[in-house]
Amino acid sequence: MRTRPVEGPFALIHRSANADHLHCLNPLAERHGLRRGMSLADARAICPDLATRPADLVAEARSLTTLRRWAGRYAPMVAVSGSDGLIADITGVAHLFGGEAEVRGDLHARLAQAGLSVTSAIAGSLGAAHALARHGGGIIAEGALQAGIEHLPVSALRIEHATAEALARVGLARIGDLIAQPRAPLARRFGIALIQRLDQILGHQPEPVSADPDPPHFGVRMTLPDPIGLTSDVMAGLARLLDRLCTTLALHRRGARRLRLELRRVDRGTVQVEIGLARAMRDPARILALFAKGVEEINAGFGIDALRLFAAITEPMAPEQIGHGAQVKTEDALADLVSRLGNRIGFDRVLRLAPADSLIPERSFQMVSAAWSEPVAAPPWSGPPRPITLFPPEPVTQVSGHPPARFRWRRMRLTTLRAQGPERIAPEWWFDDPAWRSGLRDYWRIETQEGPRLWLFHTPQTPSWCVQGEFA
Repeated sequence: MRTRPVEGPFALIHRSANADHLHCLNPLAERHGLRRGMSLADARAICPDLATRPADLVAEARSLTTLRRWAGRYAPMVAVSGSDGLIADITGVAHLFGGEAEVRGDLHARLAQAGLSVTSAIAGSLGAAHALARHGGGIIAEGALQAGIEHLPVSALRIEHATAEALARVGLARIGDLIAQPRAPLARRFGIALIQRLDQILGHQPEPVSADPDPPHFGVRMTLPDPIGLTSDVMAGLARLLDRLCTTLALHRRGARRLRLELRRVDRGTVQVEIGLARAMRDPARILALFAKGVEEINAGFGIDALRLFAAITEPMAPEQIGHGAQVKTEDALADLVSRLGNRIGFDRVLRLAPADSLIPERSFQMVSAAWSEPVAAPPWSGPPRPITLFPPEPVTQVSGHPPARFRWRRMRLTTLRAQGPERIAPEWWFDDPAWRSGLRDYWRIETQEGPRLWLFHTPQTPSWCVQGEFA
């Protein structure tokens, strides 16, 4: 869905300290006197027509990280600067583009084509580039660093807001005003941090670009000289991609949980085959078998000329010992079965039973996803035997005796041969379960002459009997 651009003053808001504050605003809102960090109540008083939307900080950080990777085309070292900027060290790179002006022009042109408006600056120090980028942008020529920043406000030094206000009160509103002052009195009155920032912006104190290492990328691709269309050819290409991908996963001690195969057709169309895995895996042969059904169903069109395989979700996976025992093979076979079923009917429909901490029969287990859980053995049970099959209570009729000597259930007339019990189970008062509002239950294990071995219960408060389970 495409949204129309806002024509009037607009700002993104973020809630902090039990109040909404302006997080980001457009130029028209700035011309009304609004600034970032201002409370929304004050902003409404100044500009009643202000339109707002909540800011998505997580999405912004994700977009900035993506933009940082893209900016690697201009410099080998690119780092995030605050929550809204990037800093890159282009030392020795500008001549490859024809000069600093050409680097900046190419950057703006490409981002404008992507629908982004930016402000950028190039200077001889990190601090100067940071300050100029947030106050109009531009390029400071080599040897003119001090002259290029003298007109900037002292807040551009990346100092605290209270320090900037204190400097303005004594008439030191511009960076040029600070440069002319002796350092010792400034340090005593405003702190050593001010002197450090001043030395950094002037280039007297080095401040290298510290870029975080990129997370490992688990994706491989293959471009084909001639188009292919046969299933066997696609599977052969996929096998080569899986070998490379699994080698990378093993290098980082990771295993794939979800993989996506993208096939580019000659007509520039793209088809995808995506699979999930019941547990982390990096065995090429086992993964390849799970792709077989999806690859058979693709429409290759006039041919496929490129393949891309990407592990969308990975998990830590320790190195495996060479050689598989019987237990390991059984676990692998079960994981493969869950993977095949999950890719066909959905992983949310492949469930397994897990024990639960409750004495109530129907709450003594829970259904969990088989793909996102490990088998858990039930704790040792020292009480009376439990039936192999449980079902909702079913009433019995024509009962004679206590325990029942004869009764009718599911259109069968049954006669009791042996009876063991009672086993009293009390309801869990902290759960309001309508089925247990009748109170205590006395359970009996009944073996009948006709064959069925049943689990009956009787509520002392009522004369009714019900069957809830059947023994093997």
